[in-house]
Amino acid sequence: MFQLCRPRGGRALLGLRLLRGPPGPARPVSYRPLRKVLVANRGEIAIRVFRACTELGIRTVAVYSEQDTGQMHRQKADEAYLVGRGLPPVQAYLHIPDIIRVAQENEVDAIHPGYGFLSERADFAQACLDAGVRFVGPPPDVVRKMGDKVEARAIAIAAGVPVVPGTPSPVSALAEAQEFAARVGFPVILKAAHGGGGRGMRVVRAPQVRSPNPRNPKSPGVPSWGGSGCPGPPSRAGLGSQVGYENAGTVEFLVDQNGDYFFIEVNSRLQVEHTVTEEITDVDLVHAQLQVAAGRSLPELGLQQERIRVNGCAIQCRVTTEDPARGFQPDTGRIEVFRSGEGMGIRLDGASAFQGALISPHYDSLLVKVVAHGPDQPAAAAKMSRALAEFRIRGVKTNIPFLQNVLAHPQFLAGAADTQFIDENPELFHLRPGQNRAQKLLHYLGHVMVNGPSTPLPVKAKAALVEPNPPAVPMGDPPEGLRAVLQREGPGGFARALRRHRGLLLTDTTFRDAHQSLLATRVRTRDLARVAPFVAHALSPLCSMETWGGATFDVAMRFLHECPWERLRELRRLVPNIPFQMLLRGANAVGYTNYPDNVVHRFCEVAVANGMDIFRVFDALNYMPNLLLGVEAAGNAGAVVEAALSYTGDVANPSRTKYSLQYYLGLARELVTAGTHVLCIKDMAGLLTPAAARLLVGALREQHPEVPLHVHTHDTAGAGVASIMGAVVACISLERVFEYSEYWEAARGLYAAFDCTATMKSGNADVYENEIPGGQYTNLHFQAHAMGLGHKFKEVKKAYAEANKLLGDLIKVTPSSKVVGDLAQFMVQNRLSREEVEARADELSFPVSVVEFLQGHIGVPPGGFPEPFRSRVLKDLPRVEGRPGASLPPLDFEALGRELGARHGAPPSPEELLSAALYPKVYDEFRTFTSTFGPVACLGTRLFLEGPTIAEEFEVELERGKTLHIKALALGDLNAAGQREVFFELNGQLRSILVRDTQALKEMHVHPKADKGAKGQVRVKEGATVAKGDPLCVLSAMKMETVVTAPVGGKVTKLHVRPGLSLEGDDLIAVIE
Repeated sequence: MFQLCRPRGGRALLGLRLLRGPPGPARPVSYRPLRKVLVANRGEIAIRVFRACTELGIRTVAVYSEQDTGQMHRQKADEAYLVGRGLPPVQAYLHIPDIIRVAQENEVDAIHPGYGFLSERADFAQACLDAGVRFVGPPPDVVRKMGDKVEARAIAIAAGVPVVPGTPSPVSALAEAQEFAARVGFPVILKAAHGGGGRGMRVVRAPQVRSPNPRNPKSPGVPSWGGSGCPGPPSRAGLGSQVGYENAGTVEFLVDQNGDYFFIEVNSRLQVEHTVTEEITDVDLVHAQLQVAAGRSLPELGLQQERIRVNGCAIQCRVTTEDPARGFQPDTGRIEVFRSGEGMGIRLDGASAFQGALISPHYDSLLVKVVAHGPDQPAAAAKMSRALAEFRIRGVKTNIPFLQNVLAHPQFLAGAADTQFIDENPELFHLRPGQNRAQKLLHYLGHVMVNGPSTPLPVKAKAALVEPNPPAVPMGDPPEGLRAVLQREGPGGFARALRRHRGLLLTDTTFRDAHQSLLATRVRTRDLARVAPFVAHALSPLCSMETWGGATFDVAMRFLHECPWERLRELRRLVPNIPFQMLLRGANAVGYTNYPDNVVHRFCEVAVANGMDIFRVFDALNYMPNLLLGVEAAGNAGAVVEAALSYTGDVANPSRTKYSLQYYLGLARELVTAGTHVLCIKDMAGLLTPAAARLLVGALREQHPEVPLHVHTHDTAGAGVASIMGAVVACISLERVFEYSEYWEAARGLYAAFDCTATMKSGNADVYENEIPGGQYTNLHFQAHAMGLGHKFKEVKKAYAEANKLLGDLIKVTPSSKVVGDLAQFMVQNRLSREEVEARADELSFPVSVVEFLQGHIGVPPGGFPEPFRSRVLKDLPRVEGRPGASLPPLDFEALGRELGARHGAPPSPEELLSAALYPKVYDEFRTFTSTFGPVACLGTRLFLEGPTIAEEFEVELERGKTLHIKALALGDLNAAGQREVFFELNGQLRSILVRDTQALKEMHVHPKADKGAKGQVRVKEGATVAKGDPLCVLSAMKMETVVTAPVGGKVTKLHVRPGLSLEGDDLIAVIE
């Protein structure tokens, strides 16, 4: 992966025969100029040799396997021929008779083996000579001797070269190895007698230590380290003279901390890192190889040892499709984007590095070798870091983040890296994730163009084509608002300031509850943020803005694919002067279930830290223990506590005794005693009639004259007039309110598919009968139309009222309103009356929400649960006694943080931790979506919902100063894999992506085909019981075998792999229960 060449004094030129030694044996072929050279290799080294041949006026011939028809090396040659037809991928390049046949049929003068494959096969070198074709490398006998590690070691000893202590011959029994280790001491290395590249090498540090995976010892994806500066020329010259070495090769030594060196082995071929030698010596080694093979001597080429000079330092990086985060596991797929880093001091030797290239699992994972040359190591490292930072490779994972970490490490820059460098520096694997925002957004747009909206649209209504323009705002900071009072005087002082105010103060609910009721909570942060500065300047006298909490929290992640915390921070930045208010569901925080108390407290603390000021705390059942927990949590976080009385019934009607005036006054007393700063009447269904309002507000004012009162209501038939009247009293310019309304009138057009007026043209006074909350009313209307029951919505509303009575006449607000709604829809779908439900309560399968409510999971309703209905539904099911969350153990945030860090590759922020604690599944899906499709919040709303039309041009601002110019060009036909190619123009360059057509795949039933080149092994069978760490299967890719082990213990219920199956990234292997 990395090779650093650090020169030591007067070094010899690596690999070229030195004339001071005795001459080697004569070649059996005559010496003559080369006219045509075949390269028996592929990829980067084949291209490297082709370029050298072209520069020398030599015609080039490539060979390729059936799997390599689209590879670059066959296009770089003058001629290219298929070899190994019908053979597995690697075997095709090892088929000596086929390669020799191509050479003979096409009058090839010489064959260059490159490195790998046949390069160190003596029988191949001999086959070339037997066919009358020159072999660009050492004579066959030398190749054989150097390829045998034991014989090469004996030759080195005979030449007087220091060697590492070792066995004189291959060991055939464990006892021999144990005897040797006992004699020389640990650690020792077990090494294959034949082969190279570190394959088969294992370090044994103690007698009891053995390889954890002896059947799969090779791991070429892990880099080898240590200075490759070669010790001194005498050792190599003596070794070369001993065997009559000719042409290029590499002698490897182990160097200790004292500078003493010991022979390891000889690679009788061109080395992968030959580029480093070329850069620091200005010698083209491939040129020299070819000319030596043609019969020229080193003096004729000007390559006497005394003339070789070292110039500066060079570093080579192998950019590969390997994932450092997964142990350098090779990645496969299609390169969607390729842009390289170039410039002064940078050399690129490419392989499969181009847009559209298919990276298969059959061969080496190399994309390009990057070589940086500078006057010293820090300078070379700086050039390399700059070049790697310029690379843009999309579609496959690469090792670039790891390489960048190495290049920045002080130990590496000091030239002190050794063979333990990686093991001793685990921080090298703290990888900085790439953003890849543009390509991910193209994938999202392509997905929407092929498969339709990612957010389900309730009705088929097109978004408006015109983007709303926010009103102009003056330069400078907005006027001071009531938030300044809160910051100066704290929550208590803020409440006193509200009480002293003469006149009506308004809360703007546009940013939360208004679009929850009117637009299904689907308004995106983008459209809120565009008008937020205008609100800060023009509506600064507002008492507060309701901007967060309630359903907006999970909907942001679930449907809008946005982070709710980022919304809060962005709005706070844009509106620094007006207090922000949120809806807190008491012990449920912003969820629909119960949480441990420490989760609710932590949530309030983090919300305040992100800019929240006022918590409107309510409980769906006015269950005081739940309410008091929310009041306590918000108060301890330093926020203004606005405890809410959830209103239902009619306090002005003496016959409605359950929710009477005295009931609400009693609640208010408890909340004021608990320390609430503000009292709120939460009229979520618009049931508070003028008479009831006068009665309730008057009584509360009389009993608690020092506490400010806040009324929150839903009233479709007159809210506009009431708001304008309030605005007049609040000293807000009506002209500015009209400008605000114009913006939202245009913005609603973007959300036509969610607008309640698409199915509901007016309000209805029957709300006083069914008592459906405002937000739920519109959602139920949408759901009825979506299920084809739009004409039966009247029956749904009637069933809602009946369901409410079945459940004991509840206060209906999230989550209790969902319980009533679920039961109502259950009754309509099954055509059940209230009487039939009561009669068959012990046999019906009720919705889960209904059962959990009756168990006591959301608290105890006023007056208790309805009996005998409850007992008949629950039968023997357990019941929750007391406050539901009181019995839950505290959440271990540290353990959750470790789990999330392991799952997502980085430690979570406090905000992410809470999102996962409140909505584990939704948060995981949100993270998966954003990692796949990027920052979709940057897209315009119409593009986000519907995608672009063909030939449409648009801009996407990623951040200040970074704007993408995109044009949708075309949508391709369906291919055999069930994909469509979508074409874009991005910043003037063509981009294409493949998108799976989900509908077509349902009909095509695409199955992966077995690949004859794969070497996978399956170690378990379905039904087997495995322990954590047991091997499941062995995956083979790019000459690297990876053992997949069981992450948990259990039973293998489903196995999705078989021997020879070709897999893609993230494919499911097995299910363990």
